Amino acid sequence: MNEQQFKDGLKEKGIILTEKQLDQFRIYYKELVEWNEKMNLTAITEQPAVYLKHFYDSITAAFYLDFTKKMKVCDVGAGAGFPSIPLKICFPHIEVTIVDSLNKRIQFLQHLSSELGLTKVEFIHSRAEDFGQSNHRESYDVVTARAVARLSVLAELCVPLVKKGGVFAAMKAASASNELEDAEMALQKLGVKLEKVFSFLLPIEESERYIQIFKKFKETPKKYPRKAGVPNKSPIA
Repeated sequence: MNEQQFKDGLKEKGIILTEKQLDQFRIYYKELVEWNEKMNLTAITEQPAVYLKHFYDSITAAFYLDFTKKMKVCDVGAGAGFPSIPLKICFPHIEVTIVDSLNKRIQFLQHLSSELGLTKVEFIHSRAEDFGQSNHRESYDVVTARAVARLSVLAELCVPLVKKGGVFAAMKAASASNELEDAEMALQKLGVKLEKVFSFLLPIEESERYIQIFKKFKETPKKYPRKAGVPNKSPIA
């Protein structure tokens, strides 16, 4: 996906990028590739692939959720900033908090944010399990994650951060429906119910994508998330 296809593809979905925003994506790409030589941020470095599989893929969340209104968004395990930084470029008014367990990645994101001139972004070096027990608990309108863990594990890391009435949005590839079945008990215990699943094909390569939207209907029991490493070793059953 070249820059023109990227711009046109988003325009078709009602997201019209200004020249400033297009320039921010150019800077993002340049910084990503430069920093990737020093540390492992992504295996995908070819420009057309980055624009499709990282930038465009991240923004697909906005095809199904309304990011035009004021909101607080938390991105758990964002890695090199996906999906939250592309969303922030497209919707500069949203407040974004990014949590990642690797300090090197946080340093990259802080540098990137400064190069892009972003405001209302916060980067926190923490394990998601610890962050979910902090004063950030139950304080976000939307909590999202992309390619972080199986849904049964991911829900325990994300749902405690969603405020009642807010949304947990899991961005998934082909295994989504199996994961949904396995996670049923965990989702119920954590206090969310499935509102909608959107499935679509990523343009050009036509790979499967799913965005699962869960609405929070009650506060999450205080014992979740459990201690670091526990959700992964023994998912809620």
